[in-house]
Amino acid sequence: MVGSRLRRSGYATLRLHGGKAPAWLITRMTRLSEAIFEAMAEVYSPKEILFKLSDPFFFQSCSNVLGFDWDSSGSTTVTCGVLKEAFDRIDVGIRGLGGKGKRSKAIHEISKLESLSLSKQQISRICYASRISSKVDTAAIQAGYGLYHHTVFAEEEGGWIVIQQGMRPKDRLARRFHWSSDEVSDFVVEPHKAIVGFRHESVLDMTAKESERTRNACVDLVHEGTSRLNRLFQSIEKEAQPSLERWLGQDNCLRQKTYTIPHRVNWGSLGRLYMDPPTNFEELLGSPGVGPSTIRGLALLAELVFGEEPSWRDPVKYSFAFGGKDGVPFPVDRRAMIEATEIIGSAVQAAKLGDRERLDALARLRILRQT
Repeated sequence: MVGSRLRRSGYATLRLHGGKAPAWLITRMTRLSEAIFEAMAEVYSPKEILFKLSDPFFFQSCSNVLGFDWDSSGSTTVTCGVLKEAFDRIDVGIRGLGGKGKRSKAIHEISKLESLSLSKQQISRICYASRISSKVDTAAIQAGYGLYHHTVFAEEEGGWIVIQQGMRPKDRLARRFHWSSDEVSDFVVEPHKAIVGFRHESVLDMTAKESERTRNACVDLVHEGTSRLNRLFQSIEKEAQPSLERWLGQDNCLRQKTYTIPHRVNWGSLGRLYMDPPTNFEELLGSPGVGPSTIRGLALLAELVFGEEPSWRDPVKYSFAFGGKDGVPFPVDRRAMIEATEIIGSAVQAAKLGDRERLDALARLRILRQT
């Protein structure tokens, strides 16, 4: 692990909406973003601004005040794109990289960090965080969401956040992942501050504390070599294994009606890892060619061969759109919501905006406070 402290501070689950935001709305949102964050920069440091953006309540409040639909998957992609452009235009010590689809490869824009005068070591840490955060949210926690949006925001002292989003087309849902370079020192052991989203059944969570022995067993299995692993896979009789029911159930999109998981393991990658074995699960997860199927296959073997059962509990903790006000699955963090709206409200009041723009933004903020 690169010497960096990391916190994943939240998820948000949103409905998938098609289409594009109109140009006039993007222009308006960008102008409003510039004004709000220039005003915030008078009070908060770049690191503090990023820390606030990493919080899902603040980010959602910011998106709403800028004028985007509160329950749309575009509140992630459009808002991140708008903030990225705004931070390029104003001097608040923050830059944004990445985006949606082909633009999601933040490494292609890494030269933008040079304007922040970051050291090579700091840039290396940001690159690593960009890569490993994607791996964790696709392979370590498997809830059926494929990432299609990835944005990194960095500040002049080397702090950074990652905001990325995955889609689950079957249910027309999107889940947003927030990461922050603060407080957590481990990428693969419950790095969450808050997880907001729709709770699914039987989610493979290799980041749970309960999965520690499974993580260790996966690393041990890699040391066995591909020949032995292949024999272990071939020796499994699915009819004789009651524990396979959770892997092969009917309802969850991750569970297959036929036993296909072992056949999708990347044997070439496992062969290379046998020659240069990882020392821990994070190194295994970050290795080239190791994706969801390989991790899932190793976790399956860890349970069937060594009896080390991973966690199947979805790590979601909060929900905006699915009954949060009723305490389902957990109560809404009202203090965080109030703090977010107060900060943004003060920034709007202090921003250099026209009266109409200010009144419109404050009107949206009032609606947000009442929900």
